[in-house]
Amino acid sequence: MESQTIACLQPAPVKQTMNSTILLIEDDQLQVDFLEMGLKRQGFRVLSAMSCNGGFRLARSERPDAILLDVLLPDGCGLALCQQLADNPETANIPIIILSGSDESDIVRQSRFAGCHYFLKKPYDPNTLLLLINKTLERDATESDVGLI
Repeated sequence: MESQTIACLQPAPVKQTMNSTILLIEDDQLQVDFLEMGLKRQGFRVLSAMSCNGGFRLARSERPDAILLDVLLPDGCGLALCQQLADNPETANIPIIILSGSDESDIVRQSRFAGCHYFLKKPYDPNTLLLLINKTLERDATESDVGLI
């Protein structure tokens, strides 16, 4: 009698998010509360800032694993902050996902030029955002393509 080997399908390993820190730079408190609650439920450590200056300081001091950045902030433009983060040696390797409800026709191009890794138009599906965060955290350090959704 022939011996048979039965292969069981195992779930694909999922990157542990317990040690991953996400920095939210968003001035809408309801949006911050919603994102913070959802991300913490997924096991992320979440930091938040409601201004460009506060976000830049937190990014430099805490070195988060990823940044979720709004474009319209009370003390400046999120795109300028994105460029500043991308140009600074201390923060240049932190992936940035821009979340914006802007209706400007070239906002995606501007975001890409500023150095974001992904752009997600508000309102967005929270599951899509989670997929982008996980993809961003798992991306190869040599990967240089920019995804836009």
